[in-house]
Amino acid sequence: MKKIFVIFGILCMAGAANAATVVASVDGTPITDSDITARTKLMARQGKTSTDNRRVALQNIIDDSVKLKYAANFNVKPTDKDADAELKKMNLGELSAAEREMARSAMRANIAWQVIIARTVMPTVDVSREDIVAERASLEREHGLPLEMTLVRLVDVPDDIAAKLTKPKSCDAAMDMAEKFGGAPQKFTALQYELSADVREQIAGLPVLTWSRVKNGSVFLICKSTKTAEYGKLDDIIKQNAMYKQSMFVADQQLKQLRRRAVVIINDDRYKL
Repeated sequence: MKKIFVIFGILCMAGAANAATVVASVDGTPITDSDITARTKLMARQGKTSTDNRRVALQNIIDDSVKLKYAANFNVKPTDKDADAELKKMNLGELSAAEREMARSAMRANIAWQVIIARTVMPTVDVSREDIVAERASLEREHGLPLEMTLVRLVDVPDDIAAKLTKPKSCDAAMDMAEKFGGAPQKFTALQYELSADVREQIAGLPVLTWSRVKNGSVFLICKSTKTAEYGKLDDIIKQNAMYKQSMFVADQQLKQLRRRAVVIINDDRYKL
């Protein structure tokens, strides 16, 4: 009977050792198979799943270590308390001890990296006026701007009637013209970004008091377009977004360089990148 218990104990010890198998290290810090399991579970809670999750998890753990080490050079050292405050906002549910520690580590790295980007990358990024204009044009095409627009719409317009629609002197004149040709014009006011994508496309670049081309039997005319208070802040918002995008690109390139300098050892062929 003692032999059975001894064998069972040996098996348990072997199982525990296997669970803590070191599959990689970064700058001398070991990364175990259990660490990777905890990270994949955390990723799943965030809706991040793929057929290569364990390799992705290992890469994320390596990146976290690299970020924290680099940030420490600037005395940026987020605490568990800082991490817990941010994790609380994410509502990840009940975490195991391993998942909690992995989540804290990931969040500390994320906080540190964002601080580094704000301190060292963003001050070097410059957004030109041309960039802002281009981004605003893209925004208008895809989502619409915060412009309040009054429009006249005609539906089920035959091509021969559409050809007779001339430039009116006013919105009321446009309504009269449409009624004269037997139409039932609809007049409404809306913010441009509230319009459907096909309507925005149809009126894009259309001058005020000019009939649009016929599309799906409908014709539009812009009576007036007014900039809202939100529109006045748009350029600043676009500039901030553009700076953030450029900063993230620069930071990603910097992370790749830091990763190359790190001493990363992969012990398990399954995880080799």
